[in-house]
Amino acid sequence: MDTAYAYFVSMSIRHGLLALLQRGPSHGYHLRAEFDAATGATWPLNVGQVYSTLDRLERDGLVVQDGEPDSDGRIAYRITDVGQAELRGWFASPVSAKSAPRDELAIKLALAVTTPGVDVLRVVQTQRTATMAGLQELTRLKTRVPDDGELAWSLVLDSLVFRAEAEIRWLDHCEARVARAAAERRSAAPEQPAPATAPLPSGKWGRR
Repeated sequence: MDTAYAYFVSMSIRHGLLALLQRGPSHGYHLRAEFDAATGATWPLNVGQVYSTLDRLERDGLVVQDGEPDSDGRIAYRITDVGQAELRGWFASPVSAKSAPRDELAIKLALAVTTPGVDVLRVVQTQRTATMAGLQELTRLKTRVPDDGELAWSLVLDSLVFRAEAEIRWLDHCEARVARAAAERRSAAPEQPAPATAPLPSGKWGRR
């Protein structure tokens, strides 16, 4: 996994769990279910991720264990004053584009246009087809959300829909740029002179 992407994911899970613990003490399995419910399961977590993040939060003094393990051996955690301050700071700060994961698609296209033998337009068209399919699935999901549905889930779906639509517009832009650049290269290429016609050989075949 890309280092920048792994850092972004871990920080988002970290603050997501703090936000859930702000509601009250909870254990890892319940936190995972609450996280999935809040995000519409668009960013599913496994229990291992939850508990490893809780361990780091406890190490940093942002959460503490709350009481004894329950009958199933699960330990509840609660947020500390330090954790609440961390959470307030996160909500008060904008998300920096520099902290977001690298855009793999942009990097792929940048490499495609500089790598000999790559059909860049095919790369663009393949991605557009996949993004369109994803957008259609998101649209179907939105129709299943009742009018009084979970606001958090609706907001996440809206974000994914807008991003997919923006990606399709960007891919259209890329396709036009690539096609225009190819046309400019063809028009700028010098014309090759026509091959000279070989003279007829002398002799009986050249005379009548």
